[in-house]
Amino acid sequence: MSVLVLVLAVSAACCLGFGFVLQQNAAQRAPLNDFLSFRLLVDLVKVPRWLGGIALMVVGMALGAAALGQGELSLVEPLLATNLLFALALSRRQTRQPLGRQGWAGLLLLAGGVSAFIVAGEPQGGSATADPTRQWLIIGAMIGLALLFTAHAKRSRLSSGPVLLALGAGLLYGVQDALTRVSGEKFSAGGFAELLTGWQPYAVLALGVTGLVLVQSAFETASLRKSLPALTAAQPIAGIICGVGFLGDRLRTDSVALSWEAGGLLAVVAGIVLLGLHPAMPTGATARARAGQLQPQPQTQ
Repeated sequence: MSVLVLVLAVSAACCLGFGFVLQQNAAQRAPLNDFLSFRLLVDLVKVPRWLGGIALMVVGMALGAAALGQGELSLVEPLLATNLLFALALSRRQTRQPLGRQGWAGLLLLAGGVSAFIVAGEPQGGSATADPTRQWLIIGAMIGLALLFTAHAKRSRLSSGPVLLALGAGLLYGVQDALTRVSGEKFSAGGFAELLTGWQPYAVLALGVTGLVLVQSAFETASLRKSLPALTAAQPIAGIICGVGFLGDRLRTDSVALSWEAGGLLAVVAGIVLLGLHPAMPTGATARARAGQLQPQPQTQ
């Protein structure tokens, strides 16, 4: 594994983690009438803290794109999942909660799981050219699942809705990372002329904006404990599926390697859940208080 890829990916995770905390701090105060609406972004753009979180997110995405340009998607995605460690670090500073057994266990599971997956899988790069049928099947499945999660979230916005929205956004971001890598290869091959004639950069933009609306709606209706773990877990899994499925990334497939890879991913998910549920994570507004914003207003005659 290249040291440059490691530095870029971990730096990206740091910016993303800090950015998510700032975004949720601002989004939890947004009116719930903007739920799953682009009006939510219009309202939030007036909040300096949210703009700071978005700026950090943009820097993180740029660093992530640079890492994807130097390394395999199946290598970069697990490293990006460590953004939850940085989110917890900033949340601890705000809430002054000790790390405790739960925090240390989550940290060790996440870090150990990422290490186990990378060491056992030995991700190797391939060509971004793939069977178009397989590519569209995988992308269609990810987007279809995200739409399904979003549809169910509309009916349960203050219960399971935030988790479903975060899962959907994670799937979209995983696909976005895959198409970002393809766009980078196109740019390297032919510059802006080659890049802008393909559909991938426009898909990256559309997925990014749509994912942003889903994430902010999840942050608006629930605390980081409920939304960020689902987002952090879904994105690397979707990215790895895209990397192996149609970008040509190769992982070791012998029985021992597969066992360690599966165990590593399970440890990553378990660590994400433990860290996401840590008391240091801000709880935000209570569901009952937020539900009051959804009560219909009395009509005047």
